[in-house]
Amino acid sequence: MKIEKDTVVTLRYKVAEANGRLIEQSRDPMVYLHGGYENTLPKIEAALEGREPGYEATLQLKPEDAFGARDESLVRTIPKSEFPPGVKVGGQLEGHTDSGQPHVFHVMKIKGDKVMLDGNHPLAGRELRFVLNVTGVRPATQEEIAHRHVHGEHGHHH
Repeated sequence: MKIEKDTVVTLRYKVAEANGRLIEQSRDPMVYLHGGYENTLPKIEAALEGREPGYEATLQLKPEDAFGARDESLVRTIPKSEFPPGVKVGGQLEGHTDSGQPHVFHVMKIKGDKVMLDGNHPLAGRELRFVLNVTGVRPATQEEIAHRHVHGEHGHHH
């Protein structure tokens, strides 16, 4: 079966820096609903369109095609007194952008009475190499299409 809109794609992947240094490798396969549902990067969908199981590809993506450019307006330093007890480096919390939109921030550093937050994706601003290996393709169920994501093993569970 070919990868097209409303198919469920199973793949293994590696993400590396542009120079080849490995950042992440899938332990479990990634499973996503193909066809513009924003379940993976658009350039990955475009590269896989029309392909079949067994297809392998290496994509070199500029920051704007991967996780975007860094936005320094999403870097904040907040007094520790404004956080609940137990705030830890690596934690996430929901805050708001300068325009008032809800946004997830990562706790990057705690220094004395200051907490440094970053609302950028951890891989923002980086050119990345994706190595993809398609291991399966199947038709999506009507429920998956309606919910805009995959259900079941390695997918979303309600």
